[in-house]
Formats: sequence, structure tokens, C-alpha cells
Amino acid sequence: MMSDSDHGSTPDRRVALSGLMAALAAGLTGCGTAAPSTFDLTATRTGGGRASGGRAVLIIAEPSAVFALDSERIVVRTGTGELTYLPRAQWSDRLPRLVQARIVQSFENSGRAAVARPTDRIAGRLTLVTDLRAFEIREQTREAYVEVAAKLAASGDGRVVAARVFFASAPVGSIDGPGASAALDAAQRQMMQALVAWASAIS
Repeated sequence: MMSDSDHGSTPDRRVALSGLMAALAAGLTGCGTAAPSTFDLTATRTGGGRASGGRAVLIIAEPSAVFALDSERIVVRTGTGELTYLPRAQWSDRLPRLVQARIVQSFENSGRAAVARPTDRIAGRLTLVTDLRAFEIREQTREAYVEVAAKLAASGDGRVVAARVFFASAPVGSIDGPGASAALDAAQRQMMQALVAWASAIS
């Protein structure tokens, strides 16, 4: 029969070792990455908030976007042109889906057009197709920059009725979650207001 000393370990040493391992585990947990803060975009609120009856429905498609923008991450363009993500900050949804939701709400708030998503299975004469070209913080100029290419296409044959590129910028006070999200929200509201006015006049 082997004693504790034969194993090279005493009960006290085993207790001490267990305590050390627990402390290390707690330390590693404490050093883990904190959950990112989540930020949202807001819709524009100009207009009467009620679309007139009898108008054709405008379908709002989810915007397309390159891989860097097709996520919840907030993009920062450095002075060298490198695209990075803002640490410990994210949007409340994938950016294309979030922008689609705010476009729909902006049209509804304006009262200029009745709108629906493709998933609503409502027939519409025109579809608003958009591409997110830029939705980023520009570190060198300390500004938020948003650029969207928009097309109004006939729902039946896909014929493009009108097309335009919209862009807007806003100064950013601090390149962190609150500062970056607020500046990007301000820029996208400017862009959204012009987009809604343009599409409503055509549809």
C-alpha cells in the first residue's frame, strides 16, 4: 500500500494545487472578451405618417452588400485604406437587414408611399433595389460616410425605371461604439430622407 508521500503529494499539497487551478481558471475567465455593446439605426420621421389610399405598393428589397458590410460589425477605414472592425461594438442586426427595416419605416413615416417587403407576398408595381457601397467610419477624416446605389425596377419584367446614387457624411466625435454609431446614424438619415423623396416621386 502506497502512502501519500509515495505519490509525491500530500493532502495539503493537493488542496493547495486545487486552489491554484481554480484561481487560474477564474483569472482566465475574467480576461475573456467582454460582450460587445449593441447599437441601432433610426428611421426618418418627415411627413404625415400615412400613405394615401389607392397608390401602388412599392416593394423594398433587402440591400446587397460586399462581405465586409454583410454582418453586424461596424466598419472603420483606416488612414491607409485598410478595412477593420470597431472592437466591442455591433449593430442590432445584419447591416443589410437593418437598413431594409429602416427604409421601410422611413417610407411609412413619410406617408408618401405604401411599402412592403418581398416576404410579405404583396404585389407591387415597382421594387426598390439597393446596394450598400459604403457604410463606414473614415478614420483619417474623422467622418461617417454612407453611400447607397438605388434602382427602381418594374416588378413584372425587372426593367429599370430610374437609378441614382445617394451619399451622405457626418462628423464623428469619438471613434468608439457610441460615437461611431451616432455619426453613422446621422449620415444614413440624411441619405434615407433623399432616397424616400426620390423614390416616392417616381412610384
